[in-house]
Amino acid sequence: MIAAAELPCVIVNVQRGGPGIGGIQPSQSDYFQMTRGGGNGDYRVLSFAPATLQESADMMLEAFDLADRYRTPVFIVSDGMLGQMMEPVEFKRKNRRKPIAKEWAAVGHEGKRARNVVKTLYLDPEKLEEHNNNLQQKYRLIEANEAHSEILNLSDAEVVLAAYGSTSRIVKNGMEILAELGIKTGIIRPLTLWPFDQSGFEQIPGSCKAVLCVEMSCGQMVEDVRLAVNGRLPVVFYGRSGGVVPTPAEIVEQVRMLVGR
Repeated sequence: MIAAAELPCVIVNVQRGGPGIGGIQPSQSDYFQMTRGGGNGDYRVLSFAPATLQESADMMLEAFDLADRYRTPVFIVSDGMLGQMMEPVEFKRKNRRKPIAKEWAAVGHEGKRARNVVKTLYLDPEKLEEHNNNLQQKYRLIEANEAHSEILNLSDAEVVLAAYGSTSRIVKNGMEILAELGIKTGIIRPLTLWPFDQSGFEQIPGSCKAVLCVEMSCGQMVEDVRLAVNGRLPVVFYGRSGGVVPTPAEIVEQVRMLVGR
């Protein structure tokens, strides 16, 4: 209903093990909820995926600005590891976007203009379709402007790893061990889960044998990775669920199996 009413807000989801009541341990099992809507109707929600507390602070500022710009809810997709972590953070106030005038807001009009009505109910199917089409135009604009990822060491990688959030930190530790073993790996880390940035996957070199997607789930982001790879390479999934956190050693083992050494 917030998306339908086009009301700006920021929602933080600190993911934990599930389904249902589950546990309080870290997880990434809400990816579908964060990127596929989670409710009825044709709507999408811009979703940021920080991997550090500094990014959590930076993305929070950006989330409020973009919620205001696009008149939409924005997710910060965190997890139980980041939610309980302590790291130094610098609160940056530079290069903030200028506030946008809210001509649409229901703030009173003193008889000087027509009243604003914020609603989500359209009983006329033609009117509801028009509203949906307007929302889709906004989502295409978000897809064009706000899809971002971190791309590292792709140039001669034998295996490219895909991971987001706190899992990407563990993956990077595993990559350091693999480098000592003489195995070259790269990483594509989505900074936004929706829109999902496919550009990094288009840069995967011919030296790559496979893409390994690592998640703290039973396999959710891997669907977007497979769509981005588009059949050019095998996409292999490795995940732990229920609050179990993968280790660098496990990631090293998975990569070694893929390269055969």
